[in-house]
Amino acid sequence: MSAPRLVAFDLDDTLAPSKSPLDPRMLETFASLLEVVPVAVISGGNFQQFEQQLVTPLRKRDGLLLDELHLMPTCGTRYYRWEAGDWVLQYAEDLTDDEKARALATVEAQAKAAGYWEAEPWGDILEDRGSQITFSALGQTAPVDVKKQWDPTGAKKDDLRRRVQAELPDLEVRSGGSTSIDITRKGIDKAYGMQRLAEITGIALDDVLFVGDRLDPEGNDYPVKALGVPTHAVEGWEDTDVFLRALVPTLRTA
Repeated sequence: MSAPRLVAFDLDDTLAPSKSPLDPRMLETFASLLEVVPVAVISGGNFQQFEQQLVTPLRKRDGLLLDELHLMPTCGTRYYRWEAGDWVLQYAEDLTDDEKARALATVEAQAKAAGYWEAEPWGDILEDRGSQITFSALGQTAPVDVKKQWDPTGAKKDDLRRRVQAELPDLEVRSGGSTSIDITRKGIDKAYGMQRLAEITGIALDDVLFVGDRLDPEGNDYPVKALGVPTHAVEGWEDTDVFLRALVPTLRTA
């Protein structure tokens, strides 16, 4: 593709280790990208995770403007922009109380039936994020190294995703981060978020580049690829950093 007019990213395992702040090297590279092109981050985490992992570190950088940063937590079911010195919610596609209740009950039942329910987790296994229900197999605050060992091939998550999707045909179930699956309203996934972003910014999807680590058919980045958006696959933030260090100079001269 020609030089992208907007670059969009997944967060966990693309810009940062799961639920961890950006590495200082990645933060520097990300900031340099934001200086030359609008940037969007669309990931399964809630807004509080975005703040901890990305927003707070960025705000510590003097002189960095955040007006062209688009934040889309919970797989794009919510959208925030920087306005008048604060982050303002632009839209939210919240689940109904019935949808939440069914999603929570189903994912717990299927995880227990499959043997994926941790008896002593690090924090909550289930989280109601308003517009998304998230299952984190080892708990919300499990150490990154432990998460990596739980399901290195992604087979457990993919199996659980299929089990839950079969029980919730009216909802969307996607494999998320290293130990998680995400449940949203039907058709409200990262592809939906990218389409809304294109409408709001006026930037055509052909002119957007999406970078993510789960572009496989079972992953929650895949809907973006299926939509036809140009994509670049990575296997961790280190890959992303290398890719961006080569990309940014080309955008400065474009």
